Amino acid sequence: MAVFGVVSDPPTISAYTPRFVISRWLSTTFAALSVRPFRILWFGTLGSFIAFFMSTVVQSVVAFELVGTNTAVGVVVFGQGISMALLGPVGGAYADRWPKRRVVAAGQLVAASVFGGLAVFLWAERLHIAHLAFGSFMIGAAFAFLGPARQALVVDLVPETRRGNAMAINNVANTGSRVIGPAIAGALLGWPLAGATGAYIAMASLYLMSALSLLWIPKSIVRPGANERHVLGDVADGLRYVWHHRRLRLTMIFFVSVILIGFPHVTMLPGLLANSHGRDAADVTSLYLASAVGALTASVAVARFADSPHAIAIYSGLGIAFGVGLVGLASAPSFAWALLTMLAVGAANGGFQALNGAVIVRETETRYIG
Repeated sequence: MAVFGVVSDPPTISAYTPRFVISRWLSTTFAALSVRPFRILWFGTLGSFIAFFMSTVVQSVVAFELVGTNTAVGVVVFGQGISMALLGPVGGAYADRWPKRRVVAAGQLVAASVFGGLAVFLWAERLHIAHLAFGSFMIGAAFAFLGPARQALVVDLVPETRRGNAMAINNVANTGSRVIGPAIAGALLGWPLAGATGAYIAMASLYLMSALSLLWIPKSIVRPGANERHVLGDVADGLRYVWHHRRLRLTMIFFVSVILIGFPHVTMLPGLLANSHGRDAADVTSLYLASAVGALTASVAVARFADSPHAIAIYSGLGIAFGVGLVGLASAPSFAWALLTMLAVGAANGGFQALNGAVIVRETETRYIG
């Protein structure tokens, strides 16, 4: 083939084989995993995400079985949400002041300790809603520091050209864990030799292993001059930065609105099954699994668009689709329809969260990430 007088070789047949296409797709979708430190962090993150999504099932089922109301489930979820809301901005500021690797490890060790303690209380038949709520508050506090530090650590480990892809791949771990976590939780809850106590021990073990995996990641470097200002000054500076950047401000408002309005649906699922469909609260695992399959499929599908100019449009559309899916879930006439609707809800929510980090990173200066 000649192009502008230059003779070039025609494409080989192998370039069109399924093996070549799959290989190219994998190398594009998971490009950031070629960076060894990020790969280690990613697998550790996967373990902690599996534990987290196990907890969404176990905590809800245990709370509902202890009291028998959606209010009990809501109290447990509220404990985690309020601590993350209150401490999130401070956690972001400390992501620059402390070694990021150490902050991530400390957060995971706190989570391991909380779930280990809940296992002991449950085994001794001394567990109450207050214990679950306090444990959730501590988990939320740990995540308020762990989350920003882990996001900033990704930026340190991955070249700038692959940061959007790395953020999206992290969310693939998140959504993949939505399949694995509830499946493991359901298996342990249904196994007489394990039950909820065994599930809590498994979650504590996963968080502990995730913390230990960080030993194979290079030590973090604290940004020069990070400790010269008061932490509240850094928080105020970060808020001003977001407010004065219109696209970033709108993106943050959109994300927070979608999560605050949509995510609480998880607290209603045990009651929805028991009161609307006549199912046992433990069957909530099936709904979580359907949501997780949709989320995993969507997050993998959108990962390749994380660094493309179409990312923001796809991101916005998925946020709207998430809301439409929740309306369908509320009006589902049967358990089978609820399962199908949760598949769509999970796909919209999973794809939305997969692109969130990538969209925000593209609009943010490096020193403000975290």
